Amino acid sequence: MATWEDVRRIALALPETGEKLSWGTPAWQVKGKSFVWDRPLRKSDGRAEDGPILGVRVADEGVKQAMIADDPAVFFTIPHFDGYPAVLVRLDRIGVDELDEVVTEAWLLKAPKRLAQEFLAGSDGPGAG
Repeated sequence: MATWEDVRRIALALPETGEKLSWGTPAWQVKGKSFVWDRPLRKSDGRAEDGPILGVRVADEGVKQAMIADDPAVFFTIPHFDGYPAVLVRLDRIGVDELDEVVTEAWLLKAPKRLAQEFLAGSDGPGAG
């Protein structure tokens, strides 16, 4: 299963990506826009979860709901993210290959269009890098 080192390695391998602290936890950004981040659950979230939680940008609410329906053991949400295009990932329950795909897709959503096109032209598509 995936670890924070896997997240860091996958994210930082994507063009023009950097890591910074956001709310005291790591977040990975492309051109200043976060696409994945450490999202520990708080008491105010009203949910107890063991293990590391990764926040991931997705295209829209429909994609988020489809991911949750497809694999609720890995993907979930909380009321804080209602109406927001992000899904939460139980990092210790996702395989590294699937993590690579999810992180790359999130990067593609936030990267400038030209950068994303250049990346796709130089790879075999999402998750290939």
